[in-house]
Amino acid sequence: MIDSRNRIVGVDLFAGAGGMSLGASMAGVDVRLAIEKDAHAAATYAHNHPDTRLIVDDIANVGEIDICKRGKTSVLFGGPPCQGFSTSNQRTRNRENPSNWLFEEFVRIARLWKPNWVVFENVRGIVETDRGLFLHAIVRSLEDAGYTSSYAVLCATDFGVPQVRSRFFLIASRHGLSVDMPQPTMRKAVGVRQAIADLPSLPNGAGIDYLPYTHKPRSNYAKAMRNGNTGCTGHLVTHNALHVLKRYAHIPQAGNWEDIPEKYMANYADRMRCHTGIYRRLHAKRPSVVLGNYRKNMLIHPWEDRGLSVREAARLQSFPDWYAFQGSIGFQQQQVGNAVPPLLAKEVFDALGIQDEKRNTRVSL
Repeated sequence: MIDSRNRIVGVDLFAGAGGMSLGASMAGVDVRLAIEKDAHAAATYAHNHPDTRLIVDDIANVGEIDICKRGKTSVLFGGPPCQGFSTSNQRTRNRENPSNWLFEEFVRIARLWKPNWVVFENVRGIVETDRGLFLHAIVRSLEDAGYTSSYAVLCATDFGVPQVRSRFFLIASRHGLSVDMPQPTMRKAVGVRQAIADLPSLPNGAGIDYLPYTHKPRSNYAKAMRNGNTGCTGHLVTHNALHVLKRYAHIPQAGNWEDIPEKYMANYADRMRCHTGIYRRLHAKRPSVVLGNYRKNMLIHPWEDRGLSVREAARLQSFPDWYAFQGSIGFQQQQVGNAVPPLLAKEVFDALGIQDEKRNTRVSL
């Protein structure tokens, strides 16, 4: 990490619960301002980033960014809502969905604040939606604003996150510089057991927020997530009905709804039309599948017949255990599932670096 007097000044748009800000901070960025309109996600952001000024409002209502960057390198970053680009939302993956154009607000702020760097994040579906219409529009809009773009789809597993989650990242320079996008840093992926086995055993519907650790960390990953703490929050599990628990009992690791006997699925109008992601039990030795809306999808703990706790899901997203989510269990689950994995974000900001334009040398963050 570089000297705090020379740190990059950062602004986070569409900040959510703060996963991208955390990754940026880990890479040495001084995040001065964040904007998030959802009050529940904003509460989590404020709790965990007390030194960052937070605006809780729609970005369309935000005008000039009054964050001084004189004499410092600056970066604007964030990921506009991505549901419209998700491969699971085929009906909204088109130019008619107004949410798909929120990147224009991102570019508007870039034009106003004129940061040295821009980091834009979204789901990989943005590359495919409408034959790349939105990707090309983003690159062209940034180019018109004076930025040169580099981009790639990165898989979180390649960077130490125990989850197979692919995200689109774009890095743009206002000085005509191109950036080498991050290359995989892991030879072997971190599995679910390595990530969560040291956390307490919990019952269906667990509702005790804070618990001390009852086991030693089972891996370097778990040890890093603990960061020297003696316990953590987030031991909250959705309370599933008895008939749902009976379904869980029939599903092996890496299995899904297809393993459930038909007699237990009688309330489904057409059982065979279930999505493959429904009722999936995680495999202990493999990285997790994409979390997403893990409560709605009934994502199952590898060896216990229940859903994932908020903390277990946060571990699979690479949030350290000190990071405390706020609000009711449903809001916490949504915040975790929507977040950018902090370790993945850190790699992107590490790859950015600081370019000394006069000497054409590069200094690592």
